[in-house]
Amino acid sequence: MYDVIIENGTIVDGSGNPWFYGDIGVKAGKISRIGCLREHRAVERIDGRGLMVCPGFIDIHCHSDGLIFRDPPEQGKVLQGVTTETIGNCGISLAPTSHETLELLKKYTAAFCAGVPLAWNWHTVGDYLRQVEAVGSITNAAALVGHGTIRIAVMGFDDRKPTGEEMVNMKRLVAEALADGAFGMSSGLIYPPGLFSTTDELVELCKVVAAEGGIYTTHMRGETDMVLDSVKEALEIGRKSGVSVEISHHKTAGRDNWGKSRQTLELVEAARRDGIDVTCDVYPYTAANTMLGALLPPWMHEGGTQVLLTRLKEPENRRRIKRELITSLPGWENYAKASGWENIYIASSRKATTYEGKSIQEIADAKHIDPAEAMFDLMIETEGDVLMTFFMMCEDDVSYIMRHPAVMVASDAIPSTGKPHPRYFGTFPRVLGKYVRKDNVLPLEEGIRKMTSMPAQKLGLRNRGLLKEGMWADITVFDPRQIEDKATYQDPQQYAVGIKYVLVNGKFAVREGKYTGAKSGQVLRREE
Repeated sequence: MYDVIIENGTIVDGSGNPWFYGDIGVKAGKISRIGCLREHRAVERIDGRGLMVCPGFIDIHCHSDGLIFRDPPEQGKVLQGVTTETIGNCGISLAPTSHETLELLKKYTAAFCAGVPLAWNWHTVGDYLRQVEAVGSITNAAALVGHGTIRIAVMGFDDRKPTGEEMVNMKRLVAEALADGAFGMSSGLIYPPGLFSTTDELVELCKVVAAEGGIYTTHMRGETDMVLDSVKEALEIGRKSGVSVEISHHKTAGRDNWGKSRQTLELVEAARRDGIDVTCDVYPYTAANTMLGALLPPWMHEGGTQVLLTRLKEPENRRRIKRELITSLPGWENYAKASGWENIYIASSRKATTYEGKSIQEIADAKHIDPAEAMFDLMIETEGDVLMTFFMMCEDDVSYIMRHPAVMVASDAIPSTGKPHPRYFGTFPRVLGKYVRKDNVLPLEEGIRKMTSMPAQKLGLRNRGLLKEGMWADITVFDPRQIEDKATYQDPQQYAVGIKYVLVNGKFAVREGKYTGAKSGQVLRREE
């Protein structure tokens, strides 16, 4: 007697092998048997005729750290077929915390938490994960520890190298996080305080990660004019530390850099030939999404958000920033120059909702002021709690990067109110509907591999990411003719279509395209 039998399905097992017909029997949360189960009994039978049955999608890069605590829970990921989410990316995790710098961390992470009230009743990564277990989760959660969060705990937002004692403390926090079950460390080198760090600092911390068998994921120092040097830095960190490297949401952004994806991926290929374990991930969109404060030069961020807002009120600082927005600074990722004010839109601001969906150029024109001044005013009005969506990639690069065998799929979804980036609701169905079915960028089996076994392998999940007897029953069933993303930039909060059933650890989270209310996700911890 099985709990569930999915019969007559077209099985894509996640390995990249060709699909085949078969039945899957689920018992006690795991895949018990794959084969012909016509004569076997089950509590529930699902007819998979005409449907694809594959492993649940694993989102290796997202920002659901605070969203997990929302009540009622957000359904956008599971209705895409996602069964596992990797949190703590871009150097930003909600733990570890320090009593001395907790307020700095709270203020800094506010824009990533979608207004969800957090208890902040944790100190270590282990404490945080136990709180996630206490509230329950729709999907499985795999955590990374953020380099930026560790730096805040030890050094605040100081723009300097760590002292010897501070480096010892940061290494200790990294080791503790991995001992608590974190799968590795992430960095966000365009964000403070990560942008204040040196390559040598990252190498030293990554030696700790490598010694424990973890991975290093990086939002590199630059994805526009500095993209080639930034890839080289990521590879250097991998080479010197021995850590497994994941280049996050890889892109070559800004019109002057379109086409450079050929060069960046050649660097990745050469590194792999040299024995560096490096892979990348990509989201299927040409617009990015992050904090509006990322438009400001590095010196503005020293001291944290509150100090930044005070600086913005000084006319001389505003004049200096406007000069630097035109001329740029060495080592600074100047998004305003790469995108143009007309291509930067306000995605979410709980304190200034009237601006959501409008470009900074539109806001400036309506006020008859300079776009930079409009951005400064908006930062002050919202106390920095504002997200932007900005267009700066081309479709050819997105497709080229996605096609590469060393690249997997990720959403990079930042949950928010207002007009969040559509990737929160559409990433994985968009790959299957647009890049597989319509555009033929990827074969079906390869598209599934990039969303299942490949991220599982990177994380070291030995019992997920494949449809195989003995594996956990994280299973997505979809209609290959119907699957499609519906979310758009102006109307993003629309669920995808074509996902029929989703099982998380053997329990139905989605049935007939509707969320069941189940919270059967597990907190995943790195295996020793």
